[in-house]
Formats: sequence, C-alpha cells, structure tokens
Amino acid sequence: MIEVVIAGAGPNGLMLACELALAGVRPVVLERLTEPTDTQRANGLVGQVIRMLDRRGLYERLATPGTTPRPAPRFTFGAFPLDLSELPDNPLYTLLVPQLRIERMLIERAAELGVDIRRGHEVIGLTQGEKSVTVELRERAPIEAEFLVGADGGRSTVRKLTGIDFPGVTSDDSVSRTGHVSVPAHLIGPDGSLTVPGFGAIPPFQHLRTEHGLIAWAPSPDGDPKLTTVEWGQPPEGEASLDELRASARRVLGTDVPLGPPTGPGPHLMRRLYGGNTRIAERYRAGRVVLLGDAAHVHSAIGGPGLNLGLQDAVNLGWKLAAEVRGHAAEGLLDTYESERHPAARRVAMHTQAQSLLIQPGGEVTALRELFGELLDQPATRRHIARLLAGADIAYDMGPATGPLVGHWAPDLPGLRDLTRTARPLLLDPTAALDPGPWSPHVDTVPAPGLDTALLLRPDCYIAWQGTTNDGLHEALATWFRAA
Repeated sequence: MIEVVIAGAGPNGLMLACELALAGVRPVVLERLTEPTDTQRANGLVGQVIRMLDRRGLYERLATPGTTPRPAPRFTFGAFPLDLSELPDNPLYTLLVPQLRIERMLIERAAELGVDIRRGHEVIGLTQGEKSVTVELRERAPIEAEFLVGADGGRSTVRKLTGIDFPGVTSDDSVSRTGHVSVPAHLIGPDGSLTVPGFGAIPPFQHLRTEHGLIAWAPSPDGDPKLTTVEWGQPPEGEASLDELRASARRVLGTDVPLGPPTGPGPHLMRRLYGGNTRIAERYRAGRVVLLGDAAHVHSAIGGPGLNLGLQDAVNLGWKLAAEVRGHAAEGLLDTYESERHPAARRVAMHTQAQSLLIQPGGEVTALRELFGELLDQPATRRHIARLLAGADIAYDMGPATGPLVGHWAPDLPGLRDLTRTARPLLLDPTAALDPGPWSPHVDTVPAPGLDTALLLRPDCYIAWQGTTNDGLHEALATWFRAA
C-alpha cells in the first residue's frame, strides 16, 4: 500500500512531496494534466517562504548563484508604496521568478528525492476506511494509500468528494485584465518604470490606483513585460484581447498607453478574470484526507501572498504527516496542522480583503486612503504591515514550553541554513550538556557555542523550546514526538 498520495502537481503538492521524501516517506503524486502547464501565473515569491526555501537549499536554484535572500527595501500594500528601507528588522523578502520556473525546480528536486509523479491520473472518487483511503481514477485502476492529500486547487475535487464545506464570500463587480505586451524602449526608465505620455511614470511591481481603477506594470528580465488593469462596472464580452487591454488602460489613466503585442518567444498571457473569491475550508482534515494550499483556502492575489501561504502549509504538514506514517508522531500531532495553519489563512484573507477595498475608486475610498496613508507614515505601522505580508506575525502554541522565542520562527542564526536542509528536528545546544533521552533518534543535537540559550527547532524551523538546562526539554519533545 502507498503511504501518501498527493492529488495535484502544482508548487504546493510538489513541495509537500519533497518534504515527505526528506522525512523518509515516498509519496505518489497524481496529476490530471498529461504535461506540465505553460500558463503564466504568479510573478514571484513574497514573504517568509523565501528564507524557508533557502534553508532547504532551494533558493540558490532560483536566484543568482552565490546570492542569499535579502529583505525588500520597498513593497506595496493596497496600492500604497511601502518604504521598508529604514526598518532595522525588515521581515519582508521578495524573489522575482515566474511560477513556471518554481514548478520546474520543484519537479527536478522531487525527482532527485525519488518522488513518483504520475501524470494523466485524474481523481474522480474516494472511499475512506479505518486504516486507508481508496482513490478512484478515471480509466485507471484504483489506488490505496494510508493518506490522501488534496493539493488540487481552489476547485478541489478532493475537497468536494470529502464533503468539506468551503465557506466565504464571492465578489463579481470587478474585472481584471492581464497581458504580455511590448512598449517603446525609450519609455522604460532605468528603474524599470513605464512613462506614459500625458500621465507620468508607473512604478514597476506596484499597484497604482486612480479614481477610475487600478493599473500595474511588471517588467521581466527574461521575457515580455506584463500589464494589469482592474476596473469596476465594466463587463466585457468575447475573448480577452490586446485592444481590450489598451482600452481599459486608457480608462484607468485617462490617456493612451502605447501597448504593442509581445515580441518574445512566449508562452504569452492574455487573461480576463471576473470578481474573486475569499474562502477557507471549514476543516483541513477529514479522517485520512488532508487539504493543502488553494484546496484549503482561496483569496485575492493582491500582494502575491498565495505561494507564501501554500508552501508554508506544505512545510508545516510534511514532517507531521511523515511522523504519523512512520509511527513516531505524538498523539494529536496531525491535528496541529489545521490549528496552526488555519489562522495563517485567516490573516491572509483579512489583509487581501482590506487591500481589495483600498484600491477601489470613489470618494469614500479616497478619504479612507488619506487616513491610511497618514498611518503608514509611522515606522511601527510599516513594520506591522511588513510582518503581516511576510507571514512573520504568526506564532504557534507550543504547549507547556515557555520563553520569548518559543512559538516563533527561528531567526537567521549562523550556520542554520546548512543544518536545516535535511528537514530534521534540531536541538541547538550551547551548553554541551543537554540530553534528549529517549527522543534522541528523532532529534539532531548540534553544538551552538554562540547562543545564549538552547533552542529546539521543529523541521519547519519554529522554536518549540528554549532553555539552558534539561528543565522542560523532555516535556517539549513529548509534545511533538513519540519516545523511541
């Protein structure tokens, strides 16, 4: 019997497969599509997940060789420019890399780890038993597994088959248009901004609001740039086209934008989306079926939080599900996946809904923006927003363990990025006297002479205990692992 079946070979499903493989579980990934998609989607990564990828040795596969993550000096929130350059502990990291490249990297990494990816396998049914779940496939023999993970997107078949409700709100009054374009080279500034005659500069990778809508300009270092507009009350008909995008940009800015067709090799995007959904699954688990990523939550794409949220879900779930399969999980461990990640999804839903309101046209919104802009002048507010966008404001309940660092994500300690590549729990011990006792097989104890306190790190790099003696250590270990 297969240990874990993952439905969906998108970034979240692939990341989970890699995490499971690092923990000694060999999952099978089922993908409905026969070939990897070439549809352009996200433009990059935002938030804490960038440092998490670095701690797994994956950042260097996406970025310039020899570089390490650096916080972004600027970002945007609700079409407000967000200056983070003076924050002493800026938590917001960004990485400009197309989602297609992220998926290719994760496919390669999964292959290195021996993950079995089966394309052309569409899930159409499932039956749960006491110790397994049977997955029914279209025109293929059923598969039996100990667990099934639905990583099959916002319209998740697995979620629907399991009967998990997906409550939330749907808005249908906005129209978003995005397309690859070309513009005259002399209109692009040294900083990547686009100068529109009769209007002025549109900064790169930011949302620019006017009283008529929203526009965003995204130059690409290795392909055609993209232009996005968002309007309200402009329902179009027919297929999305470059002429439609031009007309929308003119309405938003009040002047013509010299847009031409893309000139690169493609694939090229021309897309129109109506409204949006903000929904969070009523529960993340039903028996031996677990939901992951967009199958568990959908929200506005504003600010680019989707991959940060979904990939962090995968890192949280991976070691817990592996421990359950391998038989060394503490009682109730798998249930902490939902109790820890559901609040994270609620935070993303909250701030994307807030941003979606702040970008709308109208005098009342303009008044709200005036007040919000005053608040953003305060460094404490900018830091709060940066932590919110990064997902760094989430602290988990670690049971009986106490201390100022407990429950928080581990800071970038010296040597940590090399120690965390194996996804093993770590006991960083500056005392050289701590004893994990019967939990030793589950934890790597590492000398850490530069630390003032010992730290117990879970595989997802959250701190589960701190101290200078064995006091409380065994209790913390028992919270997360079954003693050998």
